[in-house]
Amino acid sequence: MPTVKLVDENTTDPKVRAIFADIKATRKIERIPNIWRALAANPEHLELCWNQVKAIMRPGKLDLMTKEIIAAAVSITNGCDYCINSHLAAAQRLGLDAEGMGEVLAVVGLYNQFNKLVFGLQIDPDVLPKVEA
Repeated sequence: MPTVKLVDENTTDPKVRAIFADIKATRKIERIPNIWRALAANPEHLELCWNQVKAIMRPGKLDLMTKEIIAAAVSITNGCDYCINSHLAAAQRLGLDAEGMGEVLAVVGLYNQFNKLVFGLQIDPDVLPKVEA
């Protein structure tokens, strides 16, 4: 059960209505997902979070499918059912099929296992990413 009352999509708050309209237009969706309706209880926080999503979850060096898969992997690792479903559904809309989803889940499981092994064994890093000057 939410800890805040979900804001109705047809709210009279002009700021929230404008953000909701932008969410629908940007995401090409007909209804506002519950996360945004919950965040709308604090319109400034809603605006901040939506602006972050628009800035980060757009094509760049990484395409949107890759970003949705990363978001799904993080959500799986953190155990957020809402976000798991949301990001896997988004990845499916972008073309991720059942075989691809199986690969994503296998990678998430494998590296969660390795992370826990390395953490428990307390192994120091010896392969480091190149830092560009």
